[in-house]
Amino acid sequence: MSGIRVLSGADRLDLADAQLKGRRVGLMTNPTGIDHQLNSTIDLIHRRYQLTALFAVEHGIRGDAQAGAKVDTAVDPLTGITVYSAYGDNSHFSDEMLDAFDVLVFDIQDVGARFYTYLYSLAYAMEACARAGKAMVVLDRVNPLGGVKVCGTVLDTRFSSFVGDYALPTQYGLTIGEYALYVKDYLRLDLPLTVVPLTGWRRKLLLDDTDLPWVAPSPNCPTLDSALCYIGTCIFEGSNVSEGRGTTLPFQVIGAPFIDGQLLAREMNALSLPGLRFRPTAFCPTFSKHQGQLCHGVQMHITDREACDAALDGLCLMETVWRLWPEQFNFIRWAPDQPYAVDRLLGTDRFRTREMDARSLIADALPALRNFADQTKRYLMYD
Repeated sequence: MSGIRVLSGADRLDLADAQLKGRRVGLMTNPTGIDHQLNSTIDLIHRRYQLTALFAVEHGIRGDAQAGAKVDTAVDPLTGITVYSAYGDNSHFSDEMLDAFDVLVFDIQDVGARFYTYLYSLAYAMEACARAGKAMVVLDRVNPLGGVKVCGTVLDTRFSSFVGDYALPTQYGLTIGEYALYVKDYLRLDLPLTVVPLTGWRRKLLLDDTDLPWVAPSPNCPTLDSALCYIGTCIFEGSNVSEGRGTTLPFQVIGAPFIDGQLLAREMNALSLPGLRFRPTAFCPTFSKHQGQLCHGVQMHITDREACDAALDGLCLMETVWRLWPEQFNFIRWAPDQPYAVDRLLGTDRFRTREMDARSLIADALPALRNFADQTKRYLMYD
């Protein structure tokens, strides 16, 4: 592979020898937990240390569960080690789970977006370990979207959920190790925490600027382009418009049976959003919303990653669909007794209630974004 050579925390396990040798090790990971030679962190730790427990987050330890699908406690057939579910009803560690290890290792690639549940799986594990007097080791990984841009909305904690907790921006610009350091202080945790750092990475680098492989962090984030668009288009999960699940371009294509793709593309391109073009398209999802139905809509094409503001772009796209098809477009709830899903994803209800339009909502968040960037400077481990 070409690109700047970067070694992840998993390539530098020897730096955690003092924390791991002679102790029962638990590991929270998934298929993104690999070293530079594509060896699984499960195998690396199993060979080198006393691995006694595995912990599966959303999508499962081997990545074989779709979004939201139940993840059951089972036995990993490759190692014979018990895999405890740390997702859904089990997202907070039980006494049985805590009793299975002395030190917990976390090695998962996130995507740099507040909606990603892996962030909260890590934070909840940190809370549990702090209560139980257990140590944690986080094997750091790059933020695939880089560590410079901080944008979007900052979550109002009244809308906290498993798809958005703490006062985080939509795109927060931290590595998973830096995030762990931030959360430890944010939650005031008395936790022995070791972050095994990266080498070779600089904040301006996106994942494809490096020689690291892309391993899909979840089934519906198959490429870096999907991750870049996800910052803006994830909010469509809170509507009756397909965000492209069940297609080969999730989060890059947006559509529904009632949308006129040609009209939508013209309207969006007329906004002249920097670094972005919209192309009319059609697709038929194989699962999820509008399964088996022909949908028309647009594909987002990012032409300038630095200039593009995906959080604003996604809001403008939703706003335009809402304006053009007001009778057909709807916001949805994931369960009858829950708040509107879009409020959880945006971290506010001011867009759905029309208190603010797309541009004013993003502009209103700027002071909070600057405050977050200032607060997190002390946790930055890389230039």
